[in-house]
Amino acid sequence: MAAALLDHHARGRVRVRSAGSTPADQIHPGVLDVMAEIGIDLSREFPKPWTDEVLTSADVVITMGCGDACPVYPGKRYLDWDLPDPAGRPPEEVRVIRDEIDERVKGLLIELAATR
Repeated sequence: MAAALLDHHARGRVRVRSAGSTPADQIHPGVLDVMAEIGIDLSREFPKPWTDEVLTSADVVITMGCGDACPVYPGKRYLDWDLPDPAGRPPEEVRVIRDEIDERVKGLLIELAATR
């Protein structure tokens, strides 16, 4: 959700990649539904693993509770957004998670624009 929301709001001003320490085999259907509600289609997306290339090319790495499973690269800025996993949650809870991520993404974009 974070990558899709960042990409949506950035409108090409930043390069966004999504990856995980232990990615699922598919995007949770509840996430697909709540993102579609706001006009973001994730039906062609799929979970991807971290790679050295993804991490070394990043200016900011946003983690969501992966703890020790997340590799740390010197000189990278890390933000840990401790949020609940939407898997298995009802739509009203997934919407709350989506909206919290959306607010954090908007704040990050404002911050990034101020430093450029």
